[in-house]
Amino acid sequence: MKKGTLIFWLVVLALIVGGIGVSLTLNSGPGKLDGFAQCLKDSGTVYYGAFWCPHCQATNKMFGKSKALLPYVECSTPDGKNQQQICKDNNIIGYPTWVFPATSTTATSTILTGEKTLQELSSASGCLLPQ
Repeated sequence: MKKGTLIFWLVVLALIVGGIGVSLTLNSGPGKLDGFAQCLKDSGTVYYGAFWCPHCQATNKMFGKSKALLPYVECSTPDGKNQQQICKDNNIIGYPTWVFPATSTTATSTILTGEKTLQELSSASGCLLPQ
């Protein structure tokens, strides 16, 4: 093998390894809403959604990498034609639906339906948004 060809392939290999390393580094950090999502989960809040629901997809996108920490319950069956029993049992009729448990200041649980802002979720849950 000629010296020029060997150098070319070594440069290509270095670029591939470097690109993979940068990609792993950028995707491995915590999400900026991890604390907020974890607080929602710890508070007993439940987020009901469906994979085919565009408002749920927008909500998930709003949370970014932190969506993995959300207290999410998938209501749709895999074929998208029916609803899971847990959602029927909880009378979930629209998506997304957020159910916040009763607190010392609210006698009953609070239910929010439709696409909500982070501020609305913060107000309903008492979880603080990161500054």
